[in-house]
Amino acid sequence: MREIPLSLPEIGLIAGTRAALGIGIGLLIADWLDREQRQAAGWALVAIGGLTTIPLVVDVLSRRRLSEAERPDSRVAMPFAG
Repeated sequence: MREIPLSLPEIGLIAGTRAALGIGIGLLIADWLDREQRQAAGWALVAIGGLTTIPLVVDVLSRRRLSEAERPDSRVAMPFAG
């Protein structure tokens, strides 16, 4: 398992964007608002959740690549000390 260090504010931001995306999708399928209101709010939240997720994913994946580059390659043959 690979570990990528994240600060508490970053975890909160990731959770917030996922929540906005989920609420937006929920509004799109809910029936308690009229159709026009539901679609406007739902698409706005889906757009906000989706668009703000993209830079977060890029940031986390770039950290993953950096952490892999800093670690010694595990495929290098180690001399046997036996």
